[in-house]
Amino acid sequence: MTNRIKLLPEIVANQIAAGEVVNAPSNVVKEMMENSIDAGAKCVKVNFRNGGKELIQIIDDGCGMSAIDARMAFDRHATSKIESIEDVYKLHTFGFRGEALASIAAVSEVELRTRRAEDEIGTSTLISGGEFRSQTPVACPAGSQFLVRNIFYNVPSRRKFIDGDNSRLASQIKSEFQRVALCNPDVEFELRQNDGIVYSLKPTNRAGRIVDIVGKHIKANLLDVEVDTSVVRIEGYIGRPAAAKKRNNEQYLFVNGRYFYSQTMQRTIIRAYEKLIPEGCTPSYFIYITVDPERVDVNVHPQKTTVKFADTDVILQILQAAIRETLAKTGAVPMMDFSADNRLDIPTYTNQQTVYREPRIGTNSKYNPFSDEYIDPTATMPDIPFTGFDVPYDDSPDTTPHKAKALSESEECYTIHSSESNLSTVVEYIDEDAEQGRFDYVESSLHSDTTSFGEMMVVGGGYAIAMYGPRCVVLSLRRMRERILYENILASTSVGAVPSQRMFFAEELTLSSEEYALMESHATEFAALGFEVEYRGAGHISVVGRPAVIDMATPLDELLYELLHGIDNGQMPLDEERRRLAELMARRGSAGYGHSLRSEEVEALIRSFEKCDNRSFTPSGAPIMAEITLDELRSKLTKN
Repeated sequence: MTNRIKLLPEIVANQIAAGEVVNAPSNVVKEMMENSIDAGAKCVKVNFRNGGKELIQIIDDGCGMSAIDARMAFDRHATSKIESIEDVYKLHTFGFRGEALASIAAVSEVELRTRRAEDEIGTSTLISGGEFRSQTPVACPAGSQFLVRNIFYNVPSRRKFIDGDNSRLASQIKSEFQRVALCNPDVEFELRQNDGIVYSLKPTNRAGRIVDIVGKHIKANLLDVEVDTSVVRIEGYIGRPAAAKKRNNEQYLFVNGRYFYSQTMQRTIIRAYEKLIPEGCTPSYFIYITVDPERVDVNVHPQKTTVKFADTDVILQILQAAIRETLAKTGAVPMMDFSADNRLDIPTYTNQQTVYREPRIGTNSKYNPFSDEYIDPTATMPDIPFTGFDVPYDDSPDTTPHKAKALSESEECYTIHSSESNLSTVVEYIDEDAEQGRFDYVESSLHSDTTSFGEMMVVGGGYAIAMYGPRCVVLSLRRMRERILYENILASTSVGAVPSQRMFFAEELTLSSEEYALMESHATEFAALGFEVEYRGAGHISVVGRPAVIDMATPLDELLYELLHGIDNGQMPLDEERRRLAELMARRGSAGYGHSLRSEEVEALIRSFEKCDNRSFTPSGAPIMAEITLDELRSKLTKN
């Protein structure tokens, strides 16, 4: 009986290995660009045609290669990056496995033109389908030029998966190009598609590179993140909560200059935005992590986009704390958390022989800040009382109204109080802006679980103003109502059903066959939302009860139509589907609300709104309130 186990030919082994390293033209672009950066290039140019299937060209001004190195570079496991297994755990380069060029050459036709700066002439090396073809001298500039043609031409079973899909392939190439470019803002990059320029990026800083790649719109939404500990250094930028989107591709994580993907870290970032962004939305972020190379393993997958940290839990906590601190600076979250439950212990990696001496703590039991010795005799007394924006100022024995600080630009000054008489002044310019259509909502950054609304006044047109802690805010009554309805509907469906109101006369509706089948298959969900429906067949239904939380003036047929089309043919997970239906009901139930409410009705609405978990946004992501800042008041009230 013959032996059955055979050793695969090297070409076949390389073609199989290529499936792990190269499964699309974008992987070729990534590997070759990273090789250029490792070679010290300060200018990298990329050109591709027909989604990269016809041609991928990478040109750099790096160190170049000798003729022997150019030939050996295409051998499997040939690399200049490491010499022993220990080197894998202290990497300072992108590449190290020695598989990329061999894998690319195994499934395409490759030409390498390269020259070192000290050589007078370069060399051209041709590899086709993993087989060496020729190597000849050639005149070329210092650096390297890779031309990869006809990818997967010799592997038809894989070629068929990329044929006829040029737009998707081009998008993938652009994504890989962006990731490498964001890692290396000090390097000049150029990307061409079918010989037309897509990106031309000059050397800059990180923020400049982000703006160049993502677009100028991102500039106003970037917030700095920076923290440095003995375990990790985290730098970069996060997006403002108001700029969060349901479909967001502006999310990048880098470790030691290498792009990576981590669902765990993504969830940690989103948790830092808890109650600041609408449900289902994600913020933009560009996070650059620096750790000791010996405490991160990038040798997890051949494509090197998955990494493992030795201090994962600590890094996640530091990252979340850094983001919360950045958001706190904008007023979006409380600056300090006095809870001891989430205290963070950061391990310290130091020389064990180092001796630290704790500083002595001294106290002065006789310290009195009100004694004469602490008073500057040269200081002048202020002409007007100043108490700050949120400090009570008592000017009568019975009342302590909060006064805003004086707005003084010249000899005359205007003091804005939070009393009703002064709120009316604010009302005047709010009404003026609303009438002229210039009232735009801005990021409120006001949410707090404990902050209560104080003095309130109805503006009209569906708006009210109120004191929110020390701040003066404008509230959209309709959007408050939408938030309240949404949370009430979700709370009811989680424990049972939304209360239903029986109708004096049943409403007969005729649906299309698809709508009827969809509604009948989701009869339980509609019953949980407060609909009592009798299914008559042939597309006919009779609605005998409707949700009590929805005003009777709301057209029932329009509401059911929106809900049916919000089910998305039953493809959503159950929890997401319920949130979607609750969002639609809340939006429809609050349409046109708030234009003719009396003060006591608005007061009751605000008290209900205070019980909401999220006071910043409606379920669809629209801000509910906007702060009126002192700068805005100054521009309105200061005399010319």
